[in-house]
Amino acid sequence: MDLISTFFNWEVLVRSFPMLMRGVGNTLLLGCASIFFGGIAGLFVCLMRLYGAKPVRLFAIGYIDVLRAMPILVLLILIYYALPFVGIRFSSFTSATLALSLVLSAFTAEVCRAGIESIPRGQFEAASALGLNFWTTMRKVILPQALRVVIPPLTSNCVSIYKDTALASVVAMPDLLKQATDAQALMANPTPLIGAALIYLAFLWPLVRLVNYLEERSKKQMAAR
Repeated sequence: MDLISTFFNWEVLVRSFPMLMRGVGNTLLLGCASIFFGGIAGLFVCLMRLYGAKPVRLFAIGYIDVLRAMPILVLLILIYYALPFVGIRFSSFTSATLALSLVLSAFTAEVCRAGIESIPRGQFEAASALGLNFWTTMRKVILPQALRVVIPPLTSNCVSIYKDTALASVVAMPDLLKQATDAQALMANPTPLIGAALIYLAFLWPLVRLVNYLEERSKKQMAAR
């Protein structure tokens, strides 16, 4: 068997394509759910880290440090395989969403903290002088300005999370990589794995270019100030 017929077999790729597309749908759903919940949780952890009482701040710091240091695969295995021993059971999709969301929330919290701290203190004082309460100040004054700073790193984190969805195959979730692996075993040919790699590339490459564009635009905006 030569290289082409082994790794780039067109007939095998066509036969496995429906299985791969089912995996794409699950991968997209998992990524979107993880980004949504992780982003919201990360913002709240950030506010706890910056403005909570001392015990709350210490909890937020510990939460961020532990989850930033822990590999996603280890966290996923603990959630899916260890929690059932204490009576807590999640489906493979829920376990993967929870693991990815927790890790993303820690990184999002740090990115948002950097963005909020980049806003001049005078913005807070001006909002207070106008009689705005804390939540109104954050919603209408601080976060809109911080958003321009944090969009590039947040987008980069989202790309990383989409790549990490491949780890869900460890807990038998039928994502793109799991479907490709099953197709490889079914057809006794590794071409479906090459197909999955090409699909990941086609989906993620535009997002990588978007991150670069946002970073360049952010640099120009900062230089123009």
